[in-house]
Amino acid sequence: MTRAPVVRFGTAKRAAELKFFVEDPANFDTLSVAFNRSSRFGRLQNIKCTVAGKNLYMRFGCSTGDAMGMNMVSKGVQNVLDYLQPDFPDMEIIGISGNFCSDKKPAAVNWIEGRGKSVVCEAIINEEVVKKVLKTNIDTLVELNMLKNLTGSAMAGALGGFNAHASNIVSAVFIATGQDPAQNVESSHCITMMESVNDGKDLHISVTMPSIEVGTVGGGTQLASQSACLNLLGVKGASKDSPGSNSRLLASVVAGSVLAGELSLMSAIAAGQLVRSHMKYNRSSKDVSKIPS
Repeated sequence: MTRAPVVRFGTAKRAAELKFFVEDPANFDTLSVAFNRSSRFGRLQNIKCTVAGKNLYMRFGCSTGDAMGMNMVSKGVQNVLDYLQPDFPDMEIIGISGNFCSDKKPAAVNWIEGRGKSVVCEAIINEEVVKKVLKTNIDTLVELNMLKNLTGSAMAGALGGFNAHASNIVSAVFIATGQDPAQNVESSHCITMMESVNDGKDLHISVTMPSIEVGTVGGGTQLASQSACLNLLGVKGASKDSPGSNSRLLASVVAGSVLAGELSLMSAIAAGQLVRSHMKYNRSSKDVSKIPS
C-alpha cells in the first residue's frame, strides 16, 4: 500500500536535497526503523519521490499483512515526517496525502507502479467450449478484443480501462467482502488480452490488474454478511502462518472473477446476444409506443 505526503520548502534546491536524502539507500534502514515502529505488520519497502517546484512528493510503499493498510501506512509516514523534521526544520508539511499515492482516483502512477496487490490471471479456453458454450469463435473474440478493449479504449484516452467491464465485477466483490467501494476506481484498472494459441484451436485470455486494494481484516470485513462471504472464500481474518496470504488470495479471487466476466460479456457481444439477453431477462416486453401517455 502507498501513501504520498506533500511537503514544501523555501526553494526547489532544498526540496531536491530532501529527495536525495530520502532516496539514498544508505538512509533506508534508519527511515524504516521510524516507519515500522507503529505496526506489527507494516514494513517499509520503498520510497519514490518527485519534485514540483518547491514541493516534494514522497510515495511510501509498505507491506501491510492481511489489512488493506491505508491507516497503517499513514501512521508510518507520520513517524518518518516527525523523524525528518529536526534535520529539515524548514520543511513545511502541507498534507499527509498529496495525491501522488494515488487513492480513489484513476492515476498513471498506480497503473505503472502498482498499488495494493498486482495480479495477472490467465486461462486457456478450448475451441469446443468457445463454440458450444460461448456461441462464438476464437478469431471473432480476438478481433473484438483488439478493436474494443485495446484500440477503442486508446481512442477514448482510457487510463487503465482497457477492458469490457472489470469494474462491475470488482464493485460486486468489494461490497460482498467488506472492501472500500470507493477504491473500485483504481482497483478496476485492467487490461484484457486475448489471442489464438495452439494453431488456432484454443483461446488464451488474460487480465492484468496492477492495483487491487483489498484486505481480509479491519473495516467492513468485520460486518456479519461480509465476514460470512470471506469465510465462504476461506480468507477470513489474518493468516497466522503466512501474514498477507489471505489478502493476496482475495485479490486473486477478484482477478479470476473479472476474467470470467470479461469472457462472458465479450462472448455475448461477439455473438450479438447482449441486447437480446437484456431484453429477455431485464426488460419488459411491452411495446411502449402503443401505451397511451
